[in-house]
Amino acid sequence: MSDLFDDPQPGQNAPEFTVSEISGEVKRTLEGTFGRIRVKGEVGRVFKARSGHLYYDIKDDRSVLACTTWKGQVAGLSVVPEEGLEVVVTGRLTAFGAQSKYNMNVDEVAVAGQGALMALLEKRKKQLEAEGLFASERKKPLPYLPQIIGVVTSPSGAVIRDILHRLRDRFPRKVLVWPVAVQGQNCAPEVARAIEGFNRLTPGGALPRPDLIIVARGGGSIEDLWGFNEEIVSRAAAASQIPLISAVGHETDTTLIDFVSDRRAPTPTAAAELAVPVRLELMAWAETQGARLTRAAGQAVQLGRQRLNDLARALPKPDTLLETPRQRLDRISDRLPGALISGVQRRRVHLSETAASLRPSTLRQLVQGRRDRLQNLSSRLTLRPIQREITARNDALGRLSQRLDAAQSLRLDRQRQSLSAAGRQLEILSYKATLERGYAVVRSGAEILTTRDAAAKAGPLQIEFADGTLDLEEGTADSAAKTAAPKPPGGGQGSLF
Repeated sequence: MSDLFDDPQPGQNAPEFTVSEISGEVKRTLEGTFGRIRVKGEVGRVFKARSGHLYYDIKDDRSVLACTTWKGQVAGLSVVPEEGLEVVVTGRLTAFGAQSKYNMNVDEVAVAGQGALMALLEKRKKQLEAEGLFASERKKPLPYLPQIIGVVTSPSGAVIRDILHRLRDRFPRKVLVWPVAVQGQNCAPEVARAIEGFNRLTPGGALPRPDLIIVARGGGSIEDLWGFNEEIVSRAAAASQIPLISAVGHETDTTLIDFVSDRRAPTPTAAAELAVPVRLELMAWAETQGARLTRAAGQAVQLGRQRLNDLARALPKPDTLLETPRQRLDRISDRLPGALISGVQRRRVHLSETAASLRPSTLRQLVQGRRDRLQNLSSRLTLRPIQREITARNDALGRLSQRLDAAQSLRLDRQRQSLSAAGRQLEILSYKATLERGYAVVRSGAEILTTRDAAAKAGPLQIEFADGTLDLEEGTADSAAKTAAPKPPGGGQGSLF
């Protein structure tokens, strides 16, 4: 560059530069003078190109600074620039000679102050709510007893230990832990990938798909929890087909994932309590329901048996059912011959009265007609239907009698078998069987003697064997008692002691 100043063209005092040379010199001057800087301002126009590069403006009340974040740098931003957001950007100043412009290459964006964070949070909340991601009808019910629970959290924090401890106390379940960063610039993309990854698992596969997801983190400042306010996390939670519980921060902390999730827990420990019931309480409830079911079934059977017995007592005996029809049949049978004779006599008298008032020819015709009619009626009037009914009744009565005889015989056979069994049991329990094994019963009168001293003091004895009894006189009993007395060993006088 110094050669240009040392060799001016003839007739001119200033050196000449090409456009590229001056643009390059300006770029090197900017980059060398400022180096890495931080600039605070409000985000203006934001444009994301198809290539993935991000172009936006940082402005204040008087000036505008064009900023660029290349595609490879966008993923590392902890906060994505949004129009109207007050931020502090960090990067290097550079120039773009093709358009004679300078801009700032930004690789880090931070929100300028908590007030701006809350404003951004409120703006995102309204946007997601307008899209319907907070609607209650979108929320899925939690499974009553999930087999596998997926936990998205840091594997080294106290949160996972609290969740596992609470699950072990209430109802032990299988737990899959997806380790993620719970703060910083990697938090949001890792949490979103974890939720999507759990949903991509195959149910019942080598790594089974969980029935419930818990996204958990301990308490912290709004900056520490900001990763769970990112739009990518909220959309991943809303798109999850698996029911999701958010347990981010303490009870007073609120993030956007709390509004999108199916259930919000105030703490990670409370999330474990929402995930599973208490096993002991469930077992006690099941035992109570089983006892109620057994008791209800027993009562139903008892009531049915009692009603059956009541109905059986109310039913009449078979003989009673047949008594009235039998009596009616007897009465009809007795009245039938008299009724036939009486009917014939009434008709004969009527015929005679009518014949007296008629002329002989007419009378003969009338009599002949009536005789014919009478013959027809006589031929039609027969006892066959009544006889058939009587025969049917007698057959039914015979069948009932046979059934009654069979039932009586069966009852007598059962009582006879029961009596025979009782007799056999009596013989088994009788002392006679003991006598047949070689034992005997000693009596003195009606008293049974069970000791030698009692037999020696008693009068005449009677000994009962299996094949008969033996009577002993009094002297014989004394001698037998003396003979039965034990002798001292050695044949001498025994010791008194």
